[in-house]
Amino acid sequence: MMKAVWYEGFGPASEVLQYGDLPDPEPAQGEVLIRLHATGVNPSDVKLRAGARPGAVMQYPRVVPHSDGAGVIEAVGRGVDPARVGQRVWTWNAGWQRDFGTAAEYVALPSHQTVPLPEGTSFAEGACLGIPAMTAWYALFRDGPIEGKTVLVTGGAGTVGRYACQMAALGGARVITTVSSPEKAAHSGTADWINYRKSDVASVVQDLTGGEGVDRIVEVDFAANQDTSLAVLKPGGTIAAYASASRMAPELAFYPLMFMNITLQMFVVYRVAPETHARGEAQLDGWLRDGKLSHAVVPCGKLSDAAAAHEKVEAGQKLGTVVLEI
Repeated sequence: MMKAVWYEGFGPASEVLQYGDLPDPEPAQGEVLIRLHATGVNPSDVKLRAGARPGAVMQYPRVVPHSDGAGVIEAVGRGVDPARVGQRVWTWNAGWQRDFGTAAEYVALPSHQTVPLPEGTSFAEGACLGIPAMTAWYALFRDGPIEGKTVLVTGGAGTVGRYACQMAALGGARVITTVSSPEKAAHSGTADWINYRKSDVASVVQDLTGGEGVDRIVEVDFAANQDTSLAVLKPGGTIAAYASASRMAPELAFYPLMFMNITLQMFVVYRVAPETHARGEAQLDGWLRDGKLSHAVVPCGKLSDAAAAHEKVEAGQKLGTVVLEI
C-alpha cells in the first residue's frame, strides 16, 4: 500500500481532500511505474477539485489529483524498454481525463508522458515543468522561431509568465512584461517591465519599441487586455492566449483584429499534439542541461499537507509553483 491524497466529491480542500493508503498501481502495456518524489499543485488542479469548471461533474468515484510531478521509474510494462528503469523523469497530463494523478507515492503513466529529467534539475523543479513551462513554450514557439521578434508577456511574475519571459529571451526575442509591483518585476527577471496598475501599458510599450509595437503577446487574461493588445500589436501579430479569467465569454473585437491580420491562438496545454509536445520537451531538455532555466519552487510541505497547499494556490499568496515533497 502507498500513501496518497484523493477526493470523492467537489468542495473546499480542507473538507474533501483525504490522505491515507491506496493500493500501489501497476504499469500496464506501454506504461511505466514512477516512484514520485515531488508533485506540483497548479491552479487547474485546484479548480478541478473545487468543481469550479462550468458544468463540472465527478467523472470518477475517486480522484487522485495533480498533473505534474517528478520521480524515478521503478518498473515498466510490456512494450517499454527495460533500460528506462532507474531513470529520473518529469510527468505531464497525469491528471488529464484520468482519475489518478501525481498526489501519491506512485503513479503509472504511458511511457511518452514521462520525460527524462537532467541530473542538475531537482525533483521539485521537475514538478514545475508539465503545465507552467510547457504552456509558456507552446505560447511562444508553437508556430516557429521567435528570434529577432518583440514579445509582450502579460503577468510576467506568474508561473507561466516567468517561464515565458525566460524562454522568449533564450529564443532570441526582446521581452517586455507587465506586472503589478517592483517585487514582481524582480521575480520575472525582465529588464523591460511595466506596472499595469500605475501606467498606461499601450503608451509605455509604444515608447519602449519606438512606436513599432510587438510581434507576439503571451496573454494571461484575453478579455482584460484585448484593447491594449490591439493598441500594441504590429499588423500580422499574434496573441497566444491561455486564459481569460476576468471574463470567460468575452466580446471579441472581430473586425479590428481582422483588419490588423491578427492571429488569435487560444489553447490549453493538455491538448497539445504529442509530436509538438515532444518538440517542446527537447528544447526544455537542452535548456535544463545547460542550466539556462531558473525555477520558482514554493515548498509547501509533504503530501499530507495537500489541503494547505491547495488553499495557498487558491489564495494567490505565492510567487512560483507550489510543490509538495513525497
